[in-house]
Amino acid sequence: MAFQLSSVVPWGRTMAEYRSMFLLTDEDKNKKIAGFGDGPASFNHEANAAGWHITSFDPIYGFTKEQLAQRIEEVLGIVMQQMAENMENYVWTQITSLDELEAVRMGAMREFLFDYELGNQQGRYICHELPEKLPYPDASFDIGLSSHFLLLYTALGLGFYIAAISEMLRVCKEVRIFPLCDLDSNASQLTSDVIGHFSTEYEVQIRQTGYEFQKNANKLLVIRRK
Repeated sequence: MAFQLSSVVPWGRTMAEYRSMFLLTDEDKNKKIAGFGDGPASFNHEANAAGWHITSFDPIYGFTKEQLAQRIEEVLGIVMQQMAENMENYVWTQITSLDELEAVRMGAMREFLFDYELGNQQGRYICHELPEKLPYPDASFDIGLSSHFLLLYTALGLGFYIAAISEMLRVCKEVRIFPLCDLDSNASQLTSDVIGHFSTEYEVQIRQTGYEFQKNANKLLVIRRK
């Protein structure tokens, strides 16, 4: 089945959030980084403008700027209403209000849209859906990132996650996944199963981050080649 934009809820995050979520340091600036499921984040634009080397992969990059902008507008009110109804599930310290949340997310998505067509031309935004094979040889990237996708949606099942992470590990020397809970902020058995699967051949580590907006979503899974 072809990927449907109507199934997507666009939600953009900034470079500052990425750096906090994934414990990215100044030393990582010189590494080749792949972002999987980046969606309409401003991370790619901000990072590349600052001299980083980021390539983002997402099936939504098969759509036009106008189509993505329309979808963002379609779902914004729905998402903000859901946030208002579930404020107790979030930590309102770094982002302190619903108004600030909307400003941050819309700011990131507008910056993404501003950069999208140029980034497409430059090969920074690539249409790809995990766990399909990527058009890159082994170990093409130093670090692979997954923000708010892998391990968050338990309905996708263990088989999907094993296949998706395996493909990420094929093209990346190291993979970082954030967060390690489901949509209800509960620890997922899937995380334990994924760790068990990959720990025999890879170094696997759970690290605490300085980022927590969704409650209990403050841990990072790092999987790297031995």
